[in-house]
Amino acid sequence: QVQLVESGGGLVQAGGSLKLSCAASGRTFGDYGMGWFRQPLGKEREFVAAISWNSIATYYADSVKGRFTISRDNAKRTVYLQMNSLKPEDTAVYYCAANPERASRAKNEYTYWGQGTQVTVSS
Repeated sequence: QVQLVESGGGLVQAGGSLKLSCAASGRTFGDYGMGWFRQPLGKEREFVAAISWNSIATYYADSVKGRFTISRDNAKRTVYLQMNSLKPEDTAVYYCAANPERASRAKNEYTYWGQGTQVTVSS
């Protein structure tokens, strides 16, 4: 069982930066692939970034590649999403998720989800 709690969301101007954190409980955090997803108001939840258990593999949606960076600290049981050069279209609720099998772009492969944190980018 893994419980996830996101933090770090907020209101930022276009071009600004935010760093999201996702703190995990559970003894096997280091074994899980971790992902970040987002859901704009009225739209489907979409993949943002994912990282393997050992940080060797990272994956990004094309829309955020070069602007966002996913990382993790297994000792702190925390995964991060550094978001730079934010755009109004990045506005969404951001969720972190844990996948017992691997890092993946597919949201249906993730077993555990956090409650989400709102990111709003003003123009």
